[in-house]
Amino acid sequence: MPSELDFLIVGSGLYGAVFAHEAHKRGKRVKVIDKRSHLGGNIYCKEIEGIQVHQYGAHIFHTNDETIWSYVNQFTKFNNYINSPMAFSKGKLYNLPFNMNTFYQLWGVTTPQEAHNVLQEQITKYGYAEPKNLEEQALSLVGKDIYETLIKEYTEKQWGKPANQLPSFIIKRLPVRLRFDNNYFNDRFQGIPEGGYNCLINALLKDIATEVGVDYFQNRNHFDQLAEQVVYTGKIDEFFDYEFGQLAYRSLRFETEILDIDNFQGNAVINYNDKNTPFTRIIEHKHFEFGTQSKTVITKEYPQNWDLAKEAYYPINDEHNQAIYKKYQAKADTLPNVIFGGRLAEYRYYDMHQIIASALKAVKIAFKE
Repeated sequence: MPSELDFLIVGSGLYGAVFAHEAHKRGKRVKVIDKRSHLGGNIYCKEIEGIQVHQYGAHIFHTNDETIWSYVNQFTKFNNYINSPMAFSKGKLYNLPFNMNTFYQLWGVTTPQEAHNVLQEQITKYGYAEPKNLEEQALSLVGKDIYETLIKEYTEKQWGKPANQLPSFIIKRLPVRLRFDNNYFNDRFQGIPEGGYNCLINALLKDIATEVGVDYFQNRNHFDQLAEQVVYTGKIDEFFDYEFGQLAYRSLRFETEILDIDNFQGNAVINYNDKNTPFTRIIEHKHFEFGTQSKTVITKEYPQNWDLAKEAYYPINDEHNQAIYKKYQAKADTLPNVIFGGRLAEYRYYDMHQIIASALKAVKIAFKE
């Protein structure tokens, strides 16, 4: 008996939405399900007081890939938002990424040569020839002042461990600019969809059957029999019922407030880098779209340990977890009727443009193009 669908997409984030769109465009029968009460995965926005609120943390689209930029722009118009976060540490504000503004704020230097000299002096004094952990790596890249003011305590909050117990690969490099440039990303293309990311997801999933509030694992046999192939974007270890053990993640908690003022912090993102502040950043959502609303909405972002009751946001790609993931990956490779894709299914950190590229590559493989 033929299946009802060609593809069942489990998860409506960017990977699932792009794959669904491309399969539907090729005339395939597609359905998307999601266990959350909305479409869009972590890029979902909720409108509050006329402001598009990023429900799962700040998402700024950025890429150097002109093909990917053209791809997303066919679905919605992007504004020209440039990410220029600030950092609050020990009572002072600093510009990010590390640039001449930061160095002036730290040391009072006004020329690139002066900044270069201070950096090199500190790297020589505090650096390590063969860094063995994140602390040693950071000291070797930027020296003591930047590390202790802007990296150490923020990183320890983010990961829930002392910096000297974290692997060095977490910060293989740190952006250092000897120019006055607060643009956080080096990518040529950058922006936020006008009207929020729901516009992008809704355009991708136009005319495609979707169902939210549905947990694939609650009725797995039924869903598997619906389609010729499953595109799975959830946690890969959960798919295999944790046969080789649980993979580890970091999670986040968000506290959102509506404030009866038009401007709280004057910037979309301000990081809180010292340990005395329990959250890592405050997002003021209206600034992503240059809003002029009479009220504002802010979100405080708290890192937290992950367990099965929490959302998994950041994979912990240390040697132990990578060894577990390789076992799951090998087993996944034996299932010709299941496509695994996205941050959770591939157990890797992806920016949005990378997720789209991964989904488009999977489409070409699936359709032998």
